Amino acid sequence: MKLLLIRHALSVANAEGRLQGQTESPLSREGREQAQALAQRLLHEEWDISAVYASDLSRAAETAQIVASCFGLPVVLDERLREYDSGVLNGIIWRDVEFLYPEIWQGYYQRNEWVPIPGEEGNEAFRTRLAAALAGILAEHEKDPAVVVISHGGSLAMILAYLLGLETRRPLPFHFGNASLTTVEFRRGRPILSLQNDTCHLGRALR
Repeated sequence: MKLLLIRHALSVANAEGRLQGQTESPLSREGREQAQALAQRLLHEEWDISAVYASDLSRAAETAQIVASCFGLPVVLDERLREYDSGVLNGIIWRDVEFLYPEIWQGYYQRNEWVPIPGEEGNEAFRTRLAAALAGILAEHEKDPAVVVISHGGSLAMILAYLLGLETRRPLPFHFGNASLTTVEFRRGRPILSLQNDTCHLGRALR
């Protein structure tokens, strides 16, 4: 089985430079074009997709709907695939964090360490809910050729670290661009990262 991990396409909040967390934001026009380009790539590559799962936050759900409709599949929404709840930082423009929460800004950008955020979800709770969602998906589709999971940058980084047996403390060592494709193949039950953060379909589509 192959797991296709996809980050949602560009949202309005992405374009505004916001830290979204669990704040709602729809796709921008460019984001919808990105999602269409991704869907066309998957069709062109003839992926035999059995199911499409997505976070229920609108930017992921909308991306998933665009992809799933091209394959004639429904979208299974799962709130456990949501982005990390960043507490007081949800929805804040990144550049404003330096002035509103200087200690958090300094820890992240100057010391490369995770500083506690008031009201945040917590790393263990984040890992636990994503691991539970992933376990259900893998169990349901163990014998299927390919399954799509459309989520968020932080969530996908946690999923990938968990699958590969890496330390799951934040910040995690993976980046995912909007509408990027990452693939994990399971060979004899072992996950193998075969593609990470690939966005080659976007350059062609958005010219």
